[in-house]
Amino acid sequence: MIKVEVDEDPAEAKKDEEDGKTEKKKTKTVVERYWDWELINETQPIWLRNPKEVTKEDYNEFYKKTFNEYLDPLASSHFTTEGEVEFRSILYVPAFAPTGKDDIINPKTKNIRLYVKRVFISDDFDGELFPRYLSFVKGVVDSNDLPLNVSREILQESRVVRIMRKRLVRKAFDMILGISMSDNREDYEKFWENFGKHLKLGCIEDCENHKRIAPLLRFFSSQSEEELISLDEYVENMKPDQKDIYYIAADSVNSAKNTPFMERLAEKDLEVLFLVDPIDEVAIQNLKSYKEKNFVDISKEDLDLGDKNEEREKEMKQEFGQTCDWIKKHLGDKVASVQISNRLSSSPCVLVSGKFGWSANMERLMKAQSMGDASSLDFMRSRRVFEINPDHPIIRNLDAAFKTNPDDQDALRAIDLLYDAALVSSGFTPDNPAQLGGKIYEMMGMALTGKWSASSGQSHPAGIQPHVPETVEAEVVDPAEASSQK
Repeated sequence: MIKVEVDEDPAEAKKDEEDGKTEKKKTKTVVERYWDWELINETQPIWLRNPKEVTKEDYNEFYKKTFNEYLDPLASSHFTTEGEVEFRSILYVPAFAPTGKDDIINPKTKNIRLYVKRVFISDDFDGELFPRYLSFVKGVVDSNDLPLNVSREILQESRVVRIMRKRLVRKAFDMILGISMSDNREDYEKFWENFGKHLKLGCIEDCENHKRIAPLLRFFSSQSEEELISLDEYVENMKPDQKDIYYIAADSVNSAKNTPFMERLAEKDLEVLFLVDPIDEVAIQNLKSYKEKNFVDISKEDLDLGDKNEEREKEMKQEFGQTCDWIKKHLGDKVASVQISNRLSSSPCVLVSGKFGWSANMERLMKAQSMGDASSLDFMRSRRVFEINPDHPIIRNLDAAFKTNPDDQDALRAIDLLYDAALVSSGFTPDNPAQLGGKIYEMMGMALTGKWSASSGQSHPAGIQPHVPETVEAEVVDPAEASSQK
């Protein structure tokens, strides 16, 4: 304890002197205390440590504790960015996609934790640090260039944040590419199963990173129906004279495989990508090309397979040109034109979409989202071209019918049925399924009449006479004579 003398107020001292009183100076006791500070936690944050000193187990443990996960991540990336903007970060790719509210359509996640000078700021972001299609990436970002009182307005307008976002996205792609190039193919299959749709969404929303997204995409194909292949593998398998990447959109691999559009390409052994996910077709259309190879939809008009024979085409047009006009006149506005096909080998006809309109698959998907009002979709419904196969017996019979009797009702009914059948086999939805069923039953009745029924009403195979048993006369024998013969 220390005693300190305290001077009195001069006015009071003067008053005391006048009164003739003298007192001792007042004293005040002051107690001084001392503390010995000891640093208990000497461990640096993991993102501030040298990556060479951090083990994989340390990264996994930090990931599980920070983000309340129970499985190890598929990959992690620890890096420091220097230059005009400096920050440190650790990024992770989760093993499984989140369920519930954290869906692909929700860009607002708590997967990125922002620190400024090692002080936690926020984990509530709405696409400021990562685009929506990479919202599944988790991690920590620590920057010294942002103010401690950073607000959402600063995050949205700050040039520093824009640079950070660009570099974080680049590092995320490098991390995903590392998974795809891993010796363990199952790792990327697991990633694609959980986050493949996110990357396809990136093809639609992020044109700047198409070159980074395209090598990561995976699809089934006509030569790989069980295993997904990359676009690089497709390009490697292309024929020497093949110029384009062919694809067909359908609701399943089986539907894509059996579509009539595949007939000539299968004969020529040309590989075709099967786009069976609803988002696939839009993603590919936004990519447009890959390694200077254009994407071509084999269900649309003007398909070029690189084997055009101008002399044969000229002969076919001379022979079937008037027949095509006759079919077009009967079908009317249902089709834009009737042409001779170069994509069919076994089917009599097919209905192809216009070059700039929706495909049959896209039209089906848009109808499903129209809330019952399909009239608003008419402006995007593509022109339909009816292509016929001149080598098919049905088409040759129709050609003969046109040349002999173009008004024959059976031939006109056959054209209607051909159009409806092509509508279904090409992936379109008939406007009146009941009417289509009635036409099929009618044609079946015409074809089957008298095929198995004889005039007697009994059923016998064609060309075989019914077996009639011969008449046998029975001889009556007396019992006594029979016993004597024994």
